[in-house]
Order: sequence, then structure tokens, then C-alpha cells
Amino acid sequence: MAEFVSATERMRGVRPAVSMFGSARIGEGHPYYESACTIARKLSDAGFAVVSGGGPGLMEAANRGAHAGRAPSVGLNINLPQEKGDRSAQDVSLDFLYFFSRKMMFVRFASAYVVLPGGFGTLDELSECLTLVQTGKARRIPIILVGSSFWRGLVDWMGAKLVGEGMVGERDLDLMQTIDDPDAIVEAIFRFYEGRGFQPTQEERQRMLNL
Repeated sequence: MAEFVSATERMRGVRPAVSMFGSARIGEGHPYYESACTIARKLSDAGFAVVSGGGPGLMEAANRGAHAGRAPSVGLNINLPQEKGDRSAQDVSLDFLYFFSRKMMFVRFASAYVVLPGGFGTLDELSECLTLVQTGKARRIPIILVGSSFWRGLVDWMGAKLVGEGMVGERDLDLMQTIDDPDAIVEAIFRFYEGRGFQPTQEERQRMLNL
């Protein structure tokens, strides 16, 4: 409960924000790392705070890119001995003991999700957000997959198996989109909110209380 309260107080003014996810095992110099830096910098310069998991790899890349831009770079850090990140690029740095409270902060304060290639943790965050939006427990936000060659197999499998065997509806796959170009990612987020603004509506705020 203390984590929920303290994190909510620290994150309350960090809006609009985009949560970025990706592998902790991809190092500097890899194309995914450079892509994460570029996307985060463009989001930050466009006025979005960038929220990452605070770890190494693509999380570090997201924080570095955002830190070099105009808006805050936020790290939601969790104590994992094998994944210690560099916090020097985090303007706002929070610590969590529990995955579930950390995951809620990613969803609750995000105006969009940008999901880079990653492992189980990245898939967990992607599934969490898709489930919450699909079931109406969270408001609809852009969920953008970066790296079409990486994600294509999973998206095709979802269409063939999850939709094909009636596990999800065909329209549920429209909850996410794949975009590789950094400028197009920023444009897609602005286009989604065109005419309504980034602040949650009263109905959406009430819905988020029931997460």
C-alpha cells in the first residue's frame, strides 16, 4: 500500500506520459537500443514524459533519450540483482519491491504504450495493458509495437489462433498497431488524442479507480 501511495504522489504531475518497454539484455550499439533512444527523445521533445522500467538495456535507452529532451525521464525501478540500471538519466526515480504495484503505475499514468522487442517481462506488460483495455478496466490508449520483423510472428499467431479459435474477438487485435518510424509513432499518438486532449475524462478516471 505504501508503494501505491508514494508512487501515485510522485507520478501525479507527470503527464502526459508514454510508457516504454523492452529488453534489459540489449546493449548500446544495437539497432534496437538506438531506436529506443531516438523514439524517447522525439516523445520527450514533443512534450511527453517517458516512463521506463528503470533497468538496463532498452529501458536505459528510453531514459537516456528522454533525459536529453524537454520532458521528464522517469524510471520505475525494481530490485533485480541481475538487472541493475544506470539511474543518471532518470529525472524521476522510484523504487518498487513488488511487480504488481509497479505495473499499475505503468498503466495508470500512461497516455500510450510503446513496446520494443523484449522477453517475458515485456510480453507481460503488453498482455497486461491489452487485457485491461479489452475488458474495459482501463481507458483505451495507443499500444504501439516497434520492430515489425520482431513482432510479426506473434501478431500472426494471435490472428490465426486467438482470433481463429475464438479466444479473442477480431477487433481486439486493433487495440495495437505496429509502427517502426519514430516520427510516425509520435504522430500516431497525437492523432489518437486529436479532438479530446490527453487528460482522462471523468468516466475514465472513475474506471481507473477499479483497476
